[in-house]
Amino acid sequence: MSDSIVEGKISFINHEKKYAIIEYKNAGKLKNVNGSIDEKVQRQLKEKGLIKKIHHFLTGDVVNFKIKLSERGERMVATEIEYKYNTALDVLIDKSRTNNRFLGYLKMVDDKYFVKEIESYLFFPVPFSPWQIPPTEKELNEQVSFALENTDKKDKIIASLFNNSYLPEFTAAVKFSKNKEIIEATVYKVTSHGIYLNIIGEKMQGKIPAEDADVTVGDKIKIRIVHLSKTRIVVERV
Repeated sequence: MSDSIVEGKISFINHEKKYAIIEYKNAGKLKNVNGSIDEKVQRQLKEKGLIKKIHHFLTGDVVNFKIKLSERGERMVATEIEYKYNTALDVLIDKSRTNNRFLGYLKMVDDKYFVKEIESYLFFPVPFSPWQIPPTEKELNEQVSFALENTDKKDKIIASLFNNSYLPEFTAAVKFSKNKEIIEATVYKVTSHGIYLNIIGEKMQGKIPAEDADVTVGDKIKIRIVHLSKTRIVVERV
């Protein structure tokens, strides 16, 4: 059976231990087999040309795989797991086009945040801004509202929480950016790659091209924020 490709559906995922339980049929009987969903394993499979792309697996994923004896030889395991489709995910994506608001539970796995959608139990990664105040331990496993982003690329879908808290420095930067105000920033490092600035305290930092050889650490430079997002800040000298 080791060379036969089997189709099954992921019924359970242990994100901490990075394995999945896959349901499949053999001779008309429903069976289960465990397999690794570690991204390192996925990367190795892609490099060997055994799968087309790396995938962040979700409950309900229909997958192709092979069944082989484990390295220790004590049981059969799923190998070369490759994502095919997920009808539950398709339903959520379709819903997001008309009402992109979902409920789920905030989780932490391997120091990364995820949200588990309340009906499908699908896990979506929740990236956080460097200027965002992370959730407290009390907030984990609590119900949250979120939207889905990057729905045009299923392997890149993320969850964006509706209620977020940011550092006061970021809030100030948003105001400066909207008003196109001039800010007096402090140089904290100068290299051939750029002049690095403390824009608002040491929490909001950015850089400008290393065009002024006379600038040294501690100098004050007048700048303006020309682009600000949750993950990136771009400034220019004025």
